[in-house]
Amino acid sequence: MKKDLLIIGFIVLLIAVLINGTNIQSVDEYYLTHADDIQEDSETVFLTIRCDTVLDNIEDLDKGVAELNNIGDGIILDRVEYVLRKGDTVFDILDRATRYNKIQMEYQGSKENSYGTVYIKGINYLYEFSCGELSGWMYMVNGEFPRYGCSRYELKDGDEIVWVYTCNLGKDVGGYMAGDENE
Repeated sequence: MKKDLLIIGFIVLLIAVLINGTNIQSVDEYYLTHADDIQEDSETVFLTIRCDTVLDNIEDLDKGVAELNNIGDGIILDRVEYVLRKGDTVFDILDRATRYNKIQMEYQGSKENSYGTVYIKGINYLYEFSCGELSGWMYMVNGEFPRYGCSRYELKDGDEIVWVYTCNLGKDVGGYMAGDENE
């Protein structure tokens, strides 16, 4: 009996030491630890998230979205520098930034659609069709709109990523994606 009590006491002590000396983190906290620790030799990229086109089309914005969303000046995330990790894509940086800055984002995984790439459904409660039937999210890298999905665009040091909300199929942000640019 004394032996059993001694074993139980030892186990309780061991558990107490492990819990006291262990830094318990959520998955998000673990992956975001040191996300903004930029060293001199770090490769980095920049990210901005904008929805200023909504300001010119506020009459088309869904009422529920307007109540949820503080659009302000149309900048959801002002230009921020992030450490670039090997193999990072535009989606990886967006995902890391929205988690770190606690900005709502919803996406469809690459296996859930016929394009084989991640599709951004909404950021900051602004979704496709929230501001008209031609509205949704687009991204550009170094001032150009790539013609493929954000989870396929692998970044390099110094890249400038800008996510923009379009209210007119890209025409209002300089990224019209239809076949003929003269349309």
